[in-house]
Amino acid sequence: MPALCPWPYPLWIAHRGAGKLAPENTLAAFDCGLAHGYRMAECDVTLSRDGVAYLLHDERLERTTNGRGIALEQTWALLAQLDAGAWQGERFAREPLATLAALAAFAQARGLALNLEIKPGSGDDVRCGRFAAAETLRLWAGQAPLPLLSSFSHTALAAARDAAPQLPRAHLFERLARGWLADALALGCVAIVVNHRALDSAAIAQAHAAGLRVLAYTVNDAAVAERLISTGIDGLITDAVNRLGPGAAKPGSG
Repeated sequence: MPALCPWPYPLWIAHRGAGKLAPENTLAAFDCGLAHGYRMAECDVTLSRDGVAYLLHDERLERTTNGRGIALEQTWALLAQLDAGAWQGERFAREPLATLAALAAFAQARGLALNLEIKPGSGDDVRCGRFAAAETLRLWAGQAPLPLLSSFSHTALAAARDAAPQLPRAHLFERLARGWLADALALGCVAIVVNHRALDSAAIAQAHAAGLRVLAYTVNDAAVAERLISTGIDGLITDAVNRLGPGAAKPGSG
């Protein structure tokens, strides 16, 4: 039976920074997560039309910025001018979209570990996977721990593996359909990241027996967290940074 890989990451991971308390995927959100005691965050990495790696979840700009249209069609010069914070309140107004380079500088200065989800625009899986991995390797050269790269896109993860094989990878799954284990192992993944509703003790044991760590998303209920911890889960991604994990013990976090 393969041994589990070394695991330098904490159990609790803040989703999109602290994306329910501050504008998701911005430096303000990561700062908020740190203030609640979190030492690892998950976020979404995509590419501008001209190849700048930056943080955004959606394919379109409207929900989280004052921009309009398909993000992949925009140059970084345009994206850099957008307000990515005002939708979360006036105190976050003029918070910019964050480049991966800006996040790297912030995270390394503050001791923040990261799970970088590769989030390609439509049809951009290969370019996004390749560029995001190469940029991550460059930005975190000589640093530890290296970010954990993840994606729902098998194609993007394959491109990331080919560009930077030394970076740890995780396959994201909404559900564990037939072939999930083979897919993760074929990509040389060290972990899987799965919707918590699709996880039980048998699936976690199967992954562990194959040498894979297991993370669950998005765990916002204490009872669900306790159940998963009891089954040996390796990571819990949560929006509830003020109620669960390190944040539960912070004064005024409720």
